[in-house]
Amino acid sequence: MNLLSKISFFILIASLAFIPEPVFSQSNNQNCDDQQDTGYSKKRRRPGAANRGCQKKEVQVNQETGEAKIVEIKKIKKERKLLPRTFSPIPRPGLNDFKAKVPIPDRWRIVDALGYKDRWYDPYNRNVLKADKPVHGEDWFFNLGVISDTVYEERDVATPVGGQSSNNPGDIDQFGEYDQSLINENLALEFVYYKGDTTFKPPEYEYRFIPVFNYNHTRIEEILGLNVDPDEGRTRTDNHIGIQALFIDKHLRDVSSNYDFDSIRFGIQPFSSDFRGFLFQDSPFGIRLFGTRDNNKYQYNLALFRRFEKDTNSGLNDLGEDLRKDDLFIANLYLQDKPKLGFFSQFSLIHNRNREDEIFYDNNGFIARPFSLGTERPRHYDVTYLGYNGDGHFGRLNLTASAYYAIGEENHGTFTDTESDIQAYFLAAEASMDFDWLRLSASVLYGSGDDDPYDDKSEGYDAIFENPQFAGADTSYWIRQANPLIGGGKIALSARNGILNSLRSSKEHGQSNFTNPGIGLLGVGMDMELLPELSFSMNANYLRFATTEVLEVARQQANIDEKIGLDLSAAFIWRPLNSQNVVVRLSYARLFAGDGFEQLFGEGDVDSLFFNIILTY
Repeated sequence: MNLLSKISFFILIASLAFIPEPVFSQSNNQNCDDQQDTGYSKKRRRPGAANRGCQKKEVQVNQETGEAKIVEIKKIKKERKLLPRTFSPIPRPGLNDFKAKVPIPDRWRIVDALGYKDRWYDPYNRNVLKADKPVHGEDWFFNLGVISDTVYEERDVATPVGGQSSNNPGDIDQFGEYDQSLINENLALEFVYYKGDTTFKPPEYEYRFIPVFNYNHTRIEEILGLNVDPDEGRTRTDNHIGIQALFIDKHLRDVSSNYDFDSIRFGIQPFSSDFRGFLFQDSPFGIRLFGTRDNNKYQYNLALFRRFEKDTNSGLNDLGEDLRKDDLFIANLYLQDKPKLGFFSQFSLIHNRNREDEIFYDNNGFIARPFSLGTERPRHYDVTYLGYNGDGHFGRLNLTASAYYAIGEENHGTFTDTESDIQAYFLAAEASMDFDWLRLSASVLYGSGDDDPYDDKSEGYDAIFENPQFAGADTSYWIRQANPLIGGGKIALSARNGILNSLRSSKEHGQSNFTNPGIGLLGVGMDMELLPELSFSMNANYLRFATTEVLEVARQQANIDEKIGLDLSAAFIWRPLNSQNVVVRLSYARLFAGDGFEQLFGEGDVDSLFFNIILTY
């Protein structure tokens, strides 16, 4: 053994002498990775975390005996320090903080507590004047509505030449100059005061008051056309305040968990007998019982009304005059989704009893009852209307339909002194279909005419107080304008805002007349949404008389043709705020006269220009 080997041996012996007992030395650690089987089924490492099924171990070797074994390393848990929550200043409630009932404000006063402010001038945000919260108590609300309706119109309408004199030396015929103009302003205020939460059910009480302030100015080219006094000249300026609603509505009861109900309404109240205003649309005085059944699938009306006299120049109710002896008994039933889902059906029974057998003159001094036609005698009548009306859609096809049959009797006919049986009928339908921004429509209407004014049957259909929303409505020349028939007698062939050739003195004051030539209409229309704020509509209606015998007798003129003419109209409707708060309408209509129109009025084509702006709060 060399010297180096001897030195190394003595150093090893000396080192072992200082070790008191055997120890284990650590060897390489066993890592938990995807390749090792640790006895767990899940070996794949989850993103951002260690394998949950892997325990940390190491191999230790006994240096004295050389024995090796696997030892699990115990992980010392560190105490976790919890930080207090900082997102809410409200401490977590304890068990003693819970109470059975905690009073809180109602949903309107909660908004007050959150600091929202009322703005009385803003109808689209929180506003106590628009019933956004109670005015007092828990559920008494007030709603204010204001509507300004301004009309300017230039029109060609046959103007009768006065019986005493004429403004123009050459006007010795029955009709003179045609040029007319009109300015009309209606300011309507609607005050509604009611009790009850109307989200799911009708109000318990409702009080409604609607006064309308009217100003109108008319200019024509003939004297005696606007007033019976020739000194009044060719212009007329008038104003009137009409009460179009003044009623109380009482909720009688709920009849189901879906808030089907019965209610009663008493006073001056708006009412429409059908979807399009073909028979009766007015604001009479009366009482009405109404309600719903079977989750609003059935709706009913039972009503008794007496009509008001109208102000002649504004058409509003005139409370300064006695109520007319013109009564209405109405019963109707609405059926939702009948006969098909999406279509509404209505069945009506309406009786009109008229006992106006006294002479009545309008505000301009002209006789209104009896009308100056035929025997010109006071008359009365009883007529019952049986009607069906439908409105809705069948798939993509939109449809409105109406049918009435009038039956009754009058104490004497228009041209006879004997009793006359009323037997007349009316049919109308309008179908339309939408193609994206375009709607195409087609219309048909027929009102029967009387082909023998001297027999004991009155077969010309007439309404009670019509206001048709049909075939272009008041954009149409024929519907918008009143066309006079006889100069001195002040008989209108068709009334303003009316489609029937009823031969009345006026729609406002005249009685229904069932001895008339009737009406036929075929029309097509088109509505286009050019912009979200701008729409454009066009209508073309071909018009003719159902019969002309009554016209030939009234005018003492033979062989009057049945063709009235072709009525073309177009209108732009602009809603600058994309809402109903501001609506501007500009329309033009022209009647291309048929032979019958020219024979009656001695004039060719006539037209009208109409501008209307409606402001709503």
